Amino acid sequence: MTFFHYLCSMKWTNVLPSLLLLLSCYACGSGERLTPEEQRLRKIALIDSTLQDYVRLDSVEGFDQLEGLSAEAWMLIDDSTGFIISQKNADEKLFIASITKMMTCLLALENGNLDDTVCITKDVFIVRDSWVKIGDSYRLGDLVYEMMMMSDNNAAYAIAQHIAGDTLTFYNMMNEKAQYLGMDSTHFASPNGMPNDDNYSSASDLVRLSRYCMCDSLFADIVGTAEKDIPLLDGRHLPCMNTNLLLTSYDGCIGIKTGYTRQASGCLASAVTRDNTTLFLVLLGSRGRSLRFKESVILLDYGFKAIRAYYK
Repeated sequence: MTFFHYLCSMKWTNVLPSLLLLLSCYACGSGERLTPEEQRLRKIALIDSTLQDYVRLDSVEGFDQLEGLSAEAWMLIDDSTGFIISQKNADEKLFIASITKMMTCLLALENGNLDDTVCITKDVFIVRDSWVKIGDSYRLGDLVYEMMMMSDNNAAYAIAQHIAGDTLTFYNMMNEKAQYLGMDSTHFASPNGMPNDDNYSSASDLVRLSRYCMCDSLFADIVGTAEKDIPLLDGRHLPCMNTNLLLTSYDGCIGIKTGYTRQASGCLASAVTRDNTTLFLVLLGSRGRSLRFKESVILLDYGFKAIRAYYK
């Protein structure tokens, strides 16, 4: 059976994801096969607001709970179709706390030699709430794990300086990458998301970044790791527990990153896979450290029910 006849034999609501996948692999109208990077960029640009044409979203169980959420903004999408399942103020520029470290991690993986040695020096020891200490030395790849799992602010400074030579150059790299990804409501001025009026993004931009990052298998492994002993070069080990509680409490959670400051309130970028469906959610401005997890669960539960209703 040809792929065309296979599509014709399917219900239309089941055809669309397969058709979108086919189109994502070829340039429009030319039949020219796209490079892996072009496919990746096309995938993250796939955003479809027509789910409401197929599913009465206000009739899906859990819809009534969404109005009571404290978060200032969110975007919840199905990755394979790009369907927007739910959104609120998704394009509003907001502070994003340690969600910022997603970009720091991505640039380290793309531009760094993971076997390099990174030393924690006085000039990168900026804040006291850090697990890395002055004089510690790490392999870059291990320090990236520590930064993402423990949300370590000084580790982010050390990584930024190592990759770019100085933090200002690193911020330029962050913003250039954001422009490349089409993150039009984003500006970076920090490697870690500590309070800074010039460091902000939107839920929709961060969904785009999340989808791009999770195409990198090492990035996905890092943010999906719940517990790990991080080795130092002197033979000691630093036990790390991931700050993302959903990794061990929500079935199918595979990442991605927590964030919290008084300026930004509670933030959480999530990716969850169940029954061959992957949902991406970015939630910003939730009114508490624990509330960001509870509100994300409400949205994700609703999202999976909405997608099940679509495929019925």
